[in-house]
Amino acid sequence: MNRPIIATLISFFIVIIICPKLIPVLASLKFGQPVRGLGPKTHYKKAGTPTMGGISFLVAIIVTCILFSGGTDFTLLFAVLLTVIFSLIGFLDDYVKIAQKNAVVYEQGISSASLGLGMGHKIILQIVVSAALAIYTAYHPDLGTDIIIPFFNVNFDLGIFFIPFVIFAVVGILNAVNFTDGLDGLASGVTMIVMTFFLFACISDGYTSMSIFGASVIGGCLGFLCYNFNPAGVFMGDTGSMALGGAVSVIAVLSKTELFVVIAGLIYVIEALSVVLQIGYFRLTHGKRLFKMAPIHHHFELIGYEETKIVISFWVFTAVCVMIAMLSLNITF
Repeated sequence: MNRPIIATLISFFIVIIICPKLIPVLASLKFGQPVRGLGPKTHYKKAGTPTMGGISFLVAIIVTCILFSGGTDFTLLFAVLLTVIFSLIGFLDDYVKIAQKNAVVYEQGISSASLGLGMGHKIILQIVVSAALAIYTAYHPDLGTDIIIPFFNVNFDLGIFFIPFVIFAVVGILNAVNFTDGLDGLASGVTMIVMTFFLFACISDGYTSMSIFGASVIGGCLGFLCYNFNPAGVFMGDTGSMALGGAVSVIAVLSKTELFVVIAGLIYVIEALSVVLQIGYFRLTHGKRLFKMAPIHHHFELIGYEETKIVISFWVFTAVCVMIAMLSLNITF
């Protein structure tokens, strides 16, 4: 148990050291956060806040895992590699949004259009990387194509359906975590709590490499929260949200707990579902909206809840979901 604790602390302190140096660099490069004109007006004051801060916890995860891998733990290094690649997809999206100012209207940091890579391009890149994870897992002698069924604690072999299942699950998780990143401290706090489930699951089931990986993510998120909680001094950007989505996906697949993301990460599911429902309802009713705005955290903002209250409520909800997930996996200490 000491190794994950040490890994958490190392990752935490790396972020604490990096962020004060990274934030001024991002500001000097004019990597400021654009804010959509269609978004909540309370967010206008956030325009120009340095973004791409996810680089800090990505570096922390890389350094921590390399230190604990000894250069020989291929599974741990593979998990880090995939997380980095997912983060690079987010970085490319951020670069298009911010560095190239790719907007229909851009005035004082406020844009009337969604910026960045097209959804189609992002999905294709995500599918390619997800396929690599699925194939690696399917043909790994210690992993294979089975998954654990929550509450029943039995393994079910998906066989030839495992690879498409993993691709679908990973792409879904990536975008759900990305949707969750919309309020100060929301995605980093929720992911930190969700990762505690995977950490305990990995320790309980003997996935030593993944326990170190999960601990490094927890430490990175905890350190980032020191700079990202309201009022945020830096945002993680898609660079960070894709890294976190990738990390959750990777640890879930490599610890055979893919289905437990739906329980422990129920907030992710709700956020993504609110977007799907909003779009579907808008099209079916020719312009009417089910929510005042999606993802759903913006709906709560627009009906009068304070940002910090929404964030803390989502954290508490996630903590309860994590405890239920632990019961569903029958984790004992």
